[in-house]
Amino acid sequence: MDLELFDHTVDHISSEQQKMVIDLLQFAAAKLGLAENTEMSLTFVNNPEIKKLNAQYRNVDRATDVLSFAAEESGEETPIIMDPEMAAEIPANLGDLFISIDKVGEQAKFLGHSVDRELGFLAVHGFLHLNGYDHEDPADEEKMFNLQREILDDYGLTR
Repeated sequence: MDLELFDHTVDHISSEQQKMVIDLLQFAAAKLGLAENTEMSLTFVNNPEIKKLNAQYRNVDRATDVLSFAAEESGEETPIIMDPEMAAEIPANLGDLFISIDKVGEQAKFLGHSVDRELGFLAVHGFLHLNGYDHEDPADEEKMFNLQREILDDYGLTR
């Protein structure tokens, strides 16, 4: 998977944390069986930036931990007729994730686990949203949260 990382944070996240998130999302992509040429971006931000995005796109005027912006909503795709070989070469763009590093620290402290665990959890949670998973009803929530837990546990990022 082609993953672009952007760090808009004031203090910048460590290169070790960046590597961990890249490795974890690559692991999750393999677990879902995504094509190697799948693309997405992940931007690390502080609370003021994610608050602004949350207000602009969700009409919620507060900072949140993770925002997922899927590039293509299911059911809204316009089919393009082309040779199957050519179609296979076009990368699927999942979309964009934004994670508040401030919230990562706050929530890790509140929940009593490591910052890396919280960062990994939010990255996988947002990644699954980009792949069409949701938790709006109990059945979908169970499916998404079980997969989330399985990815994190199999990767070795346990509570």
